[in-house]
Amino acid sequence: MRQSEQITAPILPELKAFEPKFRAAIKSRIGLLDTVMNYIVRRKGKQMRPILVFLCAKLLGEITERTYRGATLVELLHTATLVHDDVVDEAYERRGFFSINALWKNKIAVLVGDYLLSRGLLLSIKNKDFELLEIVSEAVGKMSEGELLQLEKSRKLDITEAIYYQIITQKTASLMASCCSVGAASVGASAEDVEKMRIFGECLGIAFQIKDDLLDFDTSSTGKAKGVDIKEKKLTLPIIYTLNQADTKTRNYLINTIKNHNQDPKRVQELVQMLYDKGGVAYAQAAMQGYAEQAIGILAAYQPSPARTALEALVRYTTERSK
Repeated sequence: MRQSEQITAPILPELKAFEPKFRAAIKSRIGLLDTVMNYIVRRKGKQMRPILVFLCAKLLGEITERTYRGATLVELLHTATLVHDDVVDEAYERRGFFSINALWKNKIAVLVGDYLLSRGLLLSIKNKDFELLEIVSEAVGKMSEGELLQLEKSRKLDITEAIYYQIITQKTASLMASCCSVGAASVGASAEDVEKMRIFGECLGIAFQIKDDLLDFDTSSTGKAKGVDIKEKKLTLPIIYTLNQADTKTRNYLINTIKNHNQDPKRVQELVQMLYDKGGVAYAQAAMQGYAEQAIGILAAYQPSPARTALEALVRYTTERSK
C-alpha cells in the first residue's frame, strides 16, 4: 500500500462524502461567483486539512455531521486565505493552475475570498458550532500576524531563530493545529485531548514548514537548488543557522548575496553549497525530525487504531516527501 493510501484508508468514505457537502457550502445563485467556486473545487489539492480533521476525530470518537462541518469550515477559511494571499503576492499560478486573480483580476479575487470567509462564518453560526469557529478564527488571526511579522523582518534581514519559529508557528502550524483541534472537538473529546491534538498539529505543521524550506535547497533531482527563498530574501532555518555559525567575512558575503545578488544563479548556488558545507541544512533536518518525533510521541499515548497508524504515516510523509 502506498503511503498516501495508508493515510486516507481509514477515512475514505468520509472524504468521499465530504466533497458534495463542501460543494453545497460554496454554492451561489450568482453566476460569476458560482463559476469561480466550481473552478476552486476542480483545482483543490491533496486535502491535507480535511484529512487531519477526520483522522483526529476518528482517533477520539465517531465522526458526525459536526465533523463534516468542521472540515468544511477549515477548508473554507483556508481557501479564502489562499485567494487573498495570491492577490497580496501578485501570484498568477498555484499548484500548476492559474490563480483566481490571474483569471478574474484582483477585485473579484478579493470579493471571492470574502465570500468564502462569510460562508464559513454562517455555516458555524447557523449550526451553533461556536467552539469550532473560535478554534479556526484564532488560527486565521495568527496566520495574518505571521505573514506581517515575516514581511516586517524580511526587510531588515534580522530574523533570529526564535522569530523564525514564531513566524512558521503562526503562518503554517496554527492552521494544522486548528484542524486537529477541530477534529477532536467535533466528536466531544475532553479539553485535555483537544489540547493534545492542537500540540500534535502544531508539531506536524512546524516539521512540514521546515521540510518546505529544505526542499528549496534540495539538489538531489536536478543538481541545482531552486533557491526561491533566497530570491525572495526569506531567511529560513538553514540560512539563519549558517549566518549564526559563520565568521564576520562569510556572514557579510552571505547577507550581501541575499540582499544584492539574489537573482544571480551562480551566487545563489554558492550560497546553497555553503548551507550544506556549514551544517545549516543538516541542522534544519535534525530540527524537523525532532518535531516529527514529538508528534509521534503524542500519538503513542492513544490506543493503536487505523486512525493512529494513518496519522503516524502522515507525519512520516511530511518529512520524507520530495515536493
